[in-house]
Amino acid sequence: MTQLSIIFLGTGGSWPTVKRNVTSIAVKRAGEVILFDCGEGTQRQFQKSKLSYMQISKIFITHFHGDHFLGLPGLIQTMQLNDRDIPLHIYGLKGMNKLLDQLLSLGYFKPNYKIISHEVKEGNVLDFKEYLIRVLNVKHGVPTIAYSLEEKMRPGKFDKPKALKLGIPEGPLFSKLQHGKTITLKDGRKITPDRVLGPPRKGRKIVISGDTVPIDKMIGFAKDADVLIHDATFDSTFEDISTEYGHSTASQAAEIAKKANVDKLFLTHISPRYLDGSTLEDDAQKIFKNTIVPKDFQEIEIKLKK
Repeated sequence: MTQLSIIFLGTGGSWPTVKRNVTSIAVKRAGEVILFDCGEGTQRQFQKSKLSYMQISKIFITHFHGDHFLGLPGLIQTMQLNDRDIPLHIYGLKGMNKLLDQLLSLGYFKPNYKIISHEVKEGNVLDFKEYLIRVLNVKHGVPTIAYSLEEKMRPGKFDKPKALKLGIPEGPLFSKLQHGKTITLKDGRKITPDRVLGPPRKGRKIVISGDTVPIDKMIGFAKDADVLIHDATFDSTFEDISTEYGHSTASQAAEIAKKANVDKLFLTHISPRYLDGSTLEDDAQKIFKNTIVPKDFQEIEIKLKK
């Protein structure tokens, strides 16, 4: 089983506070770290966590407000000082290529490793062999996108009694069938995986909303997700202000989660006005019980469903 975990490196919005850094969410899948947003101070958050920034393969930026990308220059330079020699891919909306050129021209710095920028747009589906990244436009006053990380379908459940009945000996041949490979027995019979595997099963799905007012399109985009990480900058008493600044309230995020039938909702981009997340959590749980306001460095493992 491939381990999949979410590590909340920064859960605050707008500017850092004593308890929360600005936005950055790491997804660790096997030996790979996939980073969503990189607010200022993200490299320090990595150093305080169990993660290694040297394992980052890809960075996905939701939009070009400073609290979502200003951590890039320091992180990129720190990787070089630690002798990174593998490419780093950075994804974002139109303007990402220009922005990266500008960030790499700050001070006396020239990278010794490849940094490749990619501009994406709504409807793009990026294929990374074992998982897909989908892109959705959201509504925030400036161009902003949400991302969905979706593992591809995994093989069906292995039927051991059926395999033994077919005369397949336990051991390496079991493993080959479980990984979708056809095997040949000593008597010359070929056994295809479909003879001992149940129907394919869905992989895990994580959706990150970016900064946004609540939008109906998010319901379909997040449909049946294991995890929805949604903007919840304010509680419901500040709904007018939230809308004015292009954000969602905790209760609005909860409505999205409920309609999308997600398993868990995590509220992020918490306004500096809140010393803790209890007000927002209480607000959302009235609508969607399985809601959590994570703290910085909180790690959540997403387990496969049977």
